[in-house]
Amino acid sequence: MRERMVGDRRFENKVALVTGSAQGIGRATAVRLAREGARVFIVDRAADVNAEVAAEIEAAGGSALAFAADLETHAGAEAMVEAALRACGRIDVAVHNVGGTIWSKPFWTYEPEEMEKEIRRSLWPTLWSCRAVIPVMMRQKSGSIVNVGSNATRGIYRVPYSAAKGGVHAMTTCMALELAEHGIRVNAVSPGAIDNGVRAIPRNTAPLSDQEKAWGRQMYEDILSGTPLHRMGTKEEVAATICFFASDEAGYITGQTCFVAGGTVG
Repeated sequence: MRERMVGDRRFENKVALVTGSAQGIGRATAVRLAREGARVFIVDRAADVNAEVAAEIEAAGGSALAFAADLETHAGAEAMVEAALRACGRIDVAVHNVGGTIWSKPFWTYEPEEMEKEIRRSLWPTLWSCRAVIPVMMRQKSGSIVNVGSNATRGIYRVPYSAAKGGVHAMTTCMALELAEHGIRVNAVSPGAIDNGVRAIPRNTAPLSDQEKAWGRQMYEDILSGTPLHRMGTKEEVAATICFFASDEAGYITGQTCFVAGGTVG
């Protein structure tokens, strides 16, 4: 990481937990939070890659700790929060980013076990993580939660994933209503088509058939054809929005879903 951890210090003396931080949007968010002064507790089940991200942040002058957890389980989310409290004493910001479609194909071609895997990957980690961190923030009487949704709630060939992200949008609104009196804000940032480069951890390790590749192309063509800005976004653009919602600058914003999607919405 060439860039030193300097710049705005919106998160000075704050602890930020970021899930799914070994790559992509999660990694970009963790790096930006650290650059802006946060002590970042980064969580992913890919322990080796996660540790590399923490080491890069530290080498650039930031503060980061890595923790490996399977957030598809309640036990994993509880262990994550307990470890963050042991290491840092509090949690001011929680960014819940785990998810991502595994398959891209017409709904009627999904096998039942594939549908269950999509929901386990893109709904449960956010639900479990919110459930684990909220009691901590209630005791503190403060906190900012940012969930990562998706504009896939309006699109083709990802119905189980779309259903999961629609659940993330709904839980965000409802949690915000319940938690406002406790000084906790809950918002969602929902990306569109994002150029994440080569993934360090593939979502699907099985080789794709020619038909599956064609469906994948059609899905992206459908997204981009309806995007007014006519391009893919960057993970840094999403991270910038996440950090705004997490910051005190957004202190009068809660229960909102912001689409960082080139003009499209879910």
